[in-house]
Amino acid sequence: MPTVVYQLPDGSASSVDVPAGQTVMDGSVRNNLPGIVAECGGSCSCATCHVYVEGASAAAFGEPSMEEQDLLEYLEGARPCSRLACQLVLNPDIDTVTVTVAQSDGV
Repeated sequence: MPTVVYQLPDGSASSVDVPAGQTVMDGSVRNNLPGIVAECGGSCSCATCHVYVEGASAAAFGEPSMEEQDLLEYLEGARPCSRLACQLVLNPDIDTVTVTVAQSDGV
């Protein structure tokens, strides 16, 4: 089962086993981790699950869709490594990935 390491806005980290086929957002929400609000429930329409994914972790996921890119384009604090956690589907080949939960006004 893939493991997601969430680097949280308060500087702490949480490791969560998330079943393949679920998203990075699912793992956070189901474990009540702070920072990923997921207002739209994972439909790629709100950008409240903004995370930063770098290096080998970024390589574990496909390129962002045009819909995701459009949301990220107008997001405050967006970086080249920005992604929406609801679009990061874990596959069985993933061992461990690390994401940094973006700081938001609601956190």
